Amino acid sequence: MEKIFTSLLFLLHYVMVSSAMTQTNTTTDQLALLSLKFQIISDPFHFLDESWSPAICVCHWVGVTCGSRHQRVKSLNLSNMALTGRIPQDFGNLSFLASLDLGRNNFHGNLPHEMARLRRIKFLDLSFNNFRGEVPSWFGFLHQLQVLSLKNNSFTGPLPSSFFNISKLEMLNLAFNSLEGHIPVSLSNASRLERLDLSGNFLQGNIPKEIGNLHNLNWLAIQDNQLMGSVPLTVFNISRIEVIAFTGNSLSGNLPNGLCNGLTILKGLHLSKNKLHGHMPTSLSNCSQLQILSLSYNEFDGPIHSEIGRLSNLQFLYLGFNHFKGEIPKEISNLVELEKLDLPVNSFSGSLDMEIFNISGLRIIDLSLNNLSGSLPPNIGSILPNIEELYLANLTNLVGTIPHSISNCSKLTILELSVNQLTGLIPNSLGYLTHLQLLNLVENNLTSDSSLSFLTSLTYSRNLTVLDISFNPLNGMLPASIGNLSPSLIRFYANSCKIKGRIPNDFGNLSSLLDLDLSENSMAGSIPTTIGNLRNIQRFNLSNNKLIGFIRDHICKLQHLGAIYLGQNQLSGSLPNCLGNITSLREIHLGSNELSSNIPSSLWNLEDLMVLDLSSNNMVGSLPLEIGNLKAAILIDLSMNQLSNGISREIGSLQNLANLSLRHNKLQGAIPDSMSNMVGLEFLDLSHNNISGIIPKSLEKLQNLKYFNVSVNKLYGQIPSGGPFKNLSSQFFTYNEALCGSSRFSVPPCPALSMDK
Repeated sequence: MEKIFTSLLFLLHYVMVSSAMTQTNTTTDQLALLSLKFQIISDPFHFLDESWSPAICVCHWVGVTCGSRHQRVKSLNLSNMALTGRIPQDFGNLSFLASLDLGRNNFHGNLPHEMARLRRIKFLDLSFNNFRGEVPSWFGFLHQLQVLSLKNNSFTGPLPSSFFNISKLEMLNLAFNSLEGHIPVSLSNASRLERLDLSGNFLQGNIPKEIGNLHNLNWLAIQDNQLMGSVPLTVFNISRIEVIAFTGNSLSGNLPNGLCNGLTILKGLHLSKNKLHGHMPTSLSNCSQLQILSLSYNEFDGPIHSEIGRLSNLQFLYLGFNHFKGEIPKEISNLVELEKLDLPVNSFSGSLDMEIFNISGLRIIDLSLNNLSGSLPPNIGSILPNIEELYLANLTNLVGTIPHSISNCSKLTILELSVNQLTGLIPNSLGYLTHLQLLNLVENNLTSDSSLSFLTSLTYSRNLTVLDISFNPLNGMLPASIGNLSPSLIRFYANSCKIKGRIPNDFGNLSSLLDLDLSENSMAGSIPTTIGNLRNIQRFNLSNNKLIGFIRDHICKLQHLGAIYLGQNQLSGSLPNCLGNITSLREIHLGSNELSSNIPSSLWNLEDLMVLDLSSNNMVGSLPLEIGNLKAAILIDLSMNQLSNGISREIGSLQNLANLSLRHNKLQGAIPDSMSNMVGLEFLDLSHNNISGIIPKSLEKLQNLKYFNVSVNKLYGQIPSGGPFKNLSSQFFTYNEALCGSSRFSVPPCPALSMDK
């Protein structure tokens, strides 16, 4: 009996001690997490505010999971909570922590060294935060670590070789940081590694051949770095690999002929945007599971062999921007899983046989900029029933019409047929393409009826954002229905289309428009006041038409306008003074009109203005001191006007100005010596004025000056001969009062200075 009582006492003592220890250790975890909460300065959704309280058992806090045996924190998941803060040093006291996920938050600062004490941790995800500093080498002490993701942070410095001493590491993701230096050879020590992603950094040097020792690797991505050298052949010996991704480096050399002999389960080969050359290996057909083949933007040449038709699982084929030649193999029609075919900017030749693309799942075709000839098949709608994007721009000889059956391509979002030799009417059936976002027909020989009815049909394409019909002989008038085009339309180009008539008032309904170009047409009448409703427009081009009337104040409602082109019209009257209130203006092109009055004083306040062209008008008045405010200007052309008085010395502060033309005005006075400060000046024309005095010798400092014309003025004295004047022609100095100097300027020599005897 006494023995039983002694045993019960011992058991009770054990329970009490264990309970006290558990309480102490739980308190340690609680304090560590409260320290983390104290470091969090923003918790917009109050995930931690309400739950993380000392009054509640830590095991019941949001994101916390405890072990059933010791009631210690074994998992912490605070991912995607929009938390902002730092990780405190006390965090290292969570000694039972096996899984930590802080991904997709706004944590910042350095990782504390005390995290090296998390010896039980197996899963660690700190991705999509703002952690900075060098990647700590103490990660090498976390010997149980299996998954480590630090992607999308701001880590710098080299890639620690200690990473690859973690014998249990299966996944390492350091993509999209700012890591530098070489890839350490020691990576081959991480023999269990299955996924390695180092993309989006600044890594240099070669890909070490030891990478081939990672026999368990199934995902290898080192895209968008600065790697050089060839792709190591050892990579193609990793039999378990499913994805090889080296896009966006400077890798060179050939691909081995036996590339696919051992890659029986390879699904993705991403080698675009490098400097690889040579032929496409015929053994590619042995990669029978290949779904993505990406070789674009390299220097590959030679033909595409018929064996490509054996890649029956291929979904995406990217071969654009290379030097591939020959015909497109008809065996492509065997690629029944193909969704995207990308072959632009090569030297493919032969006839355009759209029948070979009769693949039901094909969504995107790009054959632009190749030597292909032919026409669009009349049954294109049945050949490509699921096509979403069709790019056939800049083919050598694409002729014929746009078939009406294209309306059966009901999923089409992008139709790119620019720079071809298409003829006939633009079909009204385009309006049935209700998902259409971009229509580019620029530079063909397409026509329409006099009312341009195809534009009316396009009012049913409510997703249209870009419409370009430029350089086609449309010979019609813009319909009033143009104002009913898609509310999403942001770019509308119809320049050089022989369009006549007035600009419809309804144009003002296109409130999303950012860029409008109706230049090089025969449109007449005045600019409608409804243009002022285009509140988002940034570029506005109506130049080279037959527009008349005034430029009214409604133009000043366009407060996002960056460039205005109204040159080569018959606009008259004065410029509205409010034009200078559009502070976003960078370019003003109003040359070759019949504008009169003074230049509005407000224009001189546009400090970001880069181009001011008021040439060939009837502008009067003088150049004010405020011209010196245009410090961003690179071109000012005020030629062929009636400007008078002198050139302000403040003009010398325009150091970025490359082109200045004041020719054919009534300017007087001297050439300001301050012009020698205009160090960017390349072109200066002051001819056909009444300018007097001398040509300042200080202008010899203008080393970029290539054109300097002061003919037909009242200048006298010596023509400078140094600097840019060494290469100037004599014709630039003719018809002046008394210029003298070197005989190569066709002027008399200057008289010798008299000397006292």
